[in-house]
Amino acid sequence: MAAGYSTLEYDAALGERGSRQSHVASLLKELTGAEDALVVNNNAAAVTLVLRSICEGREVIVSRGELVEVGGAFRIPEVMEQSGCLLREVGATNRTRPSDYRRHISPGRTGALLKAHTSNYRIVGFTGEVSLPELVGLGKETGLPVIYDLGSGSLLRLEPYGILGEPCVSDCVAQGVDILTFSGDKLLGGPQAGIILGKEKLIAEMKRHPLARAVRIDKLTLAALEATLRLYRDPERALGEIPTLRMLTETREALREKALRLILLCKDLGGQLSAVDTESQVGGGSAPGRTLPSAGVAVSPRALTAGRLEERLRGLDIPIVGRISHDAFIMDLRTAEEKDFPLIAESLREILGGEKE
Repeated sequence: MAAGYSTLEYDAALGERGSRQSHVASLLKELTGAEDALVVNNNAAAVTLVLRSICEGREVIVSRGELVEVGGAFRIPEVMEQSGCLLREVGATNRTRPSDYRRHISPGRTGALLKAHTSNYRIVGFTGEVSLPELVGLGKETGLPVIYDLGSGSLLRLEPYGILGEPCVSDCVAQGVDILTFSGDKLLGGPQAGIILGKEKLIAEMKRHPLARAVRIDKLTLAALEATLRLYRDPERALGEIPTLRMLTETREALREKALRLILLCKDLGGQLSAVDTESQVGGGSAPGRTLPSAGVAVSPRALTAGRLEERLRGLDIPIVGRISHDAFIMDLRTAEEKDFPLIAESLREILGGEKE
């Protein structure tokens, strides 16, 4: 696709101009059950386009506990401001009820009800939130569209693999939400993109909006996203072939075996390397506070400190990134590919000197 021809905006069947969205929209509808789909360049652009096209000049009601800030200090209130909407905060930081939304709905003034998934933080203790089905019910009752900014969206149910608190996109669609937005990277495991799913009538308004041109997705990203989505037709294949999913779902037992294979490549370094159990964080704005049982290799250097080893490994042309614990440098192997083990071993050998016990 990068080097050759493509039918990006050409309908080969009809012999006329087509839409670049058709390449992925049909797959997204098939995989999620949504009426229609639109893809833009990232999720912030997706939220901006949604709000600008259907809520500009009106209030959007959102819980105080969901005024999310994502990486790079981008905040939901500021995105709403740039979209030409007025923010109406309701409830308290830790508890929001349906009555809080209902009390602030005003015909003609209120444009939508917005729910934002807290994908990068958790509020614990004396808490309460309005569930998506409750908010959808209120939207139907009042005739207002319900928008769900899912942030990091998953096309598979990940609870069986210990990843809790991340809603499945198709479940959200089935619950009747009018518009759903999420990222094409992160848990989905594709390229950076912003995916909008929802009611056909509302998506049609977004496609016609001038802002859609400014945030449209390019052909290389579309090709990568299409290839990723095709894998989801077979969930087992997706788990095995999409790197993000494969890494997230790998068991501690498998990672221990990987650690032993890496140590075997470094046998000339003597007792400086050992296999250890550890914990992985999901990261990427997903599953905040959750960890996964993992395993890796601990390096206890004899001739230099763990801090100095970490610094030198991080400074390589291809950085090797780990963490320090109990005076040892820990490499969690959950995100390490075995094809890179020879490079890792050679890097350790050069820095540690191949010294034997």
